[in-house]
Amino acid sequence: MIKFEEFTLSNGLRVIVNPDDKTPLVAVNLLYNVGAKNENPSATGFAHLFEHLMFSGSKNFESYDKASQIMGGESNAFTNNDFTNYYITLAAEFLPYALRLEADRMQNLNINPRSLEVQRSVVIEEFKQRYINQPYGDLWKEIRELAYKVHPYRWQTIGMDIVHIEQATLDQVQWFYDNFYQPSNAILSLSGNIDPTRAKEMVQEAFGDMELRKVDFAPYSQEPLLSENRTHTIHRDVPSNLICIIFPMAERKAPDYYVQDLISDALSNGKSSRMYQHLVVEQELFTEVSAFISGDDDAGLFIVMGRYSEGVQIEKGEEAIWQELNSFCQEPLSETELQKMKNKNEAAATFSNMKILDKAMNLAYFAHLDMTERINTERNLYAAIDVSTLKTQAVQLFQNKKHCTLYYLKNSENGNKQI
Repeated sequence: MIKFEEFTLSNGLRVIVNPDDKTPLVAVNLLYNVGAKNENPSATGFAHLFEHLMFSGSKNFESYDKASQIMGGESNAFTNNDFTNYYITLAAEFLPYALRLEADRMQNLNINPRSLEVQRSVVIEEFKQRYINQPYGDLWKEIRELAYKVHPYRWQTIGMDIVHIEQATLDQVQWFYDNFYQPSNAILSLSGNIDPTRAKEMVQEAFGDMELRKVDFAPYSQEPLLSENRTHTIHRDVPSNLICIIFPMAERKAPDYYVQDLISDALSNGKSSRMYQHLVVEQELFTEVSAFISGDDDAGLFIVMGRYSEGVQIEKGEEAIWQELNSFCQEPLSETELQKMKNKNEAAATFSNMKILDKAMNLAYFAHLDMTERINTERNLYAAIDVSTLKTQAVQLFQNKKHCTLYYLKNSENGNKQI
């Protein structure tokens, strides 16, 4: 059981405190409710750009990295479709200093031509290294563009087109910061050697003078249900062929989400899973096979992915995957197998909250979903799933809905496309 206290400042900043006197450290996690889905389709990649800009320094701290190093802190950040997250772990005695540091870059970030050009170059280089110069680097781009046609999940956090970052103006960047980087759009979570009463005083001192300001969230369209099956074939200079079968799945808060998550684990969690044993070990059709979920806030994706063994026909491997999915619809798991899956899930949930940084992150995440208490109760939702529910959901997921199929194929040695 993770004990925590919640409170909200008058300017809208939500705060969560998890006291843990077994450590001399404290983890500070600051989540902003802005991700790639909140961007203008004509100016994407800004949420991720700010993940970098926020380390450029602020009015009272010339360099965030230098300031955090003075405290002996370890800091980083990440961006996804739904939010942007910043965190630092440091000795508890430096918590007031860390809070002032976070408050200053929330209110007084250095946004100027030089900082923009430096971070713009960093992001462009990251795009080249991760998405252009690596095998399968554009795989998620192709998946999203195939599965989504109207929802902003159709572009990655790096952006729909790197041109949007190349051409980003200082005014555009300043507006994004002024609009989204507000206390009313943030969740601060603290975990470690800290008294909740004292924490409230320190947070009030660091952030309390900021004003309550409205955040402008542009409306966006939810993705309609697929009306037909979609397929897309691309060819790249990659070592082996790959297939992705993509199914629409439930949003993060929906009860069905937990069942579908458990289905993905049952299909391919580990080398003892049925898909791996049947398709990789026994039939040798694939060198790798997996089933996983995107885990997005809004309706996401359930993806079955397989990397082909050399010489295997595309159709043969695809048929074998469908045989596994249809077989799961008939006989998902025995009671013993299901209990084993639940035990693994319970262990994973416990392990995920062992460290103070994990607890701080998870508390902020569940607060972002407006269900902080679920950090303690979510495991009960998995535990309540029975075989009948698994079977019903599998049929609904794999047999009653349309799907997308992406064929990511390698170029043949003679320059022709291998089909």
